[in-house]
Amino acid sequence: MDIIDKAVAVLMHDGIVIYPTETVYGLGADAFSDHAIEKVYEAKQRPFSQPVSIAVSSFDMLAAVAFVEPGIEEFLQAFLPGPVTVVLRAKHSVPDILTGGTGLIGVRIPSHPVALSLIERFDSPITATSANLHGAKDPATPDECTVPRDLLIDSGRLPGTPSTVVDMTTRTILRRGARADQIEQYLSRLQS
Repeated sequence: MDIIDKAVAVLMHDGIVIYPTETVYGLGADAFSDHAIEKVYEAKQRPFSQPVSIAVSSFDMLAAVAFVEPGIEEFLQAFLPGPVTVVLRAKHSVPDILTGGTGLIGVRIPSHPVALSLIERFDSPITATSANLHGAKDPATPDECTVPRDLLIDSGRLPGTPSTVVDMTTRTILRRGARADQIEQYLSRLQS
């Protein structure tokens, strides 16, 4: 059994996995299990009022959890997979706990092969919040992943710049991170 199979087994039993992305280490749990999601909030000591993003492995999986309004698809094709979290209107399949009561969900398609492989084999979205205590430094190395977990997939040092978070319902950047300048240019072209 390889590390991805072990990680999938953990996810299937509502466990928590730390996994590498092209940005920082993520804290992964079954995004459709309230129990697993609660464990993520507890591990991070994150307030339940704050939403948690999810990671998917394909545009089909993205369309199963969020509404892709007209005009958004071109943006998604331009920036995903990659270090971008896109905030969209959540579908009813998404547990309310993930949206923080906003009705919106942050979704990303990571470009890291391990993250993609994990989500593909699990065949369902997983949480995509950073593997650190709420408000702490984003973890670029396994040693910086200070939260409780059932398994850690060690991929050495990662770039360390978090994803840029873009609210596509308002076409605004909520958090500047990787590729922020390119995204800003793209959004300004949309508005002009």
